[in-house]
Amino acid sequence: MQQEDVQPDSVSFMGVLNACASVVALEQGRCAHEQIIESGWDLDVFVQKSLVDMYAKCGSLEDAWRVFDKMPSHDVVSWNSILGGYAMHGCGKEALKHFERMCEEGVQPNDITFVCLLSACSYAGLVDEGMCCYAYMTTVHMISPKLEHYTCMVDLLGHAGHLQEAENMIKAMPCEPDVTTWKAMLGACRIHGNVEMGERVAKRVLELEPENAAGYVL
Repeated sequence: MQQEDVQPDSVSFMGVLNACASVVALEQGRCAHEQIIESGWDLDVFVQKSLVDMYAKCGSLEDAWRVFDKMPSHDVVSWNSILGGYAMHGCGKEALKHFERMCEEGVQPNDITFVCLLSACSYAGLVDEGMCCYAYMTTVHMISPKLEHYTCMVDLLGHAGHLQEAENMIKAMPCEPDVTTWKAMLGACRIHGNVEMGERVAKRVLELEPENAAGYVL
């Protein structure tokens, strides 16, 4: 596109930033950011959101905050990008702290917000905090849990050694658990050496993905 001297617009840059975020290509993302500034698209709110998302997913949370703080306003999408970045990099307490700031700014969380928070709590081993987030989501914000929320809770409880509670969570799910949920459970069985439960869970994993090596490795 550049060789043909076609000038990129905001959609072009958003596509490039999304690609960089997908493969954690931080240096290429920074180069794209430089071009965005040179082209004058750095004040476009959608490009700004893409920049926050790219930097957060690539682990450069300081850069993500720099862009975030320059934005004229913050909606749930931009906040979710920040929280998702903390979740990906195991910063559970930081994610919870910034979720409080989000609420103080009057931004209403959505279901994706709580996926980010529960993931962050799971990675950081914050069981009590994760349980509180789950309760807060369902009782205060009246958000019905989706498959992703249940999987996060199974992972949270399982990693902490609460295997029976995690299995009970799966049994109580109103939707059919997918292979990701079962893998989270199997991974917890591996960590805590529960062979009996692990054999039972492994059967479900291998039924759903018989040709995927990950299940056999676990």
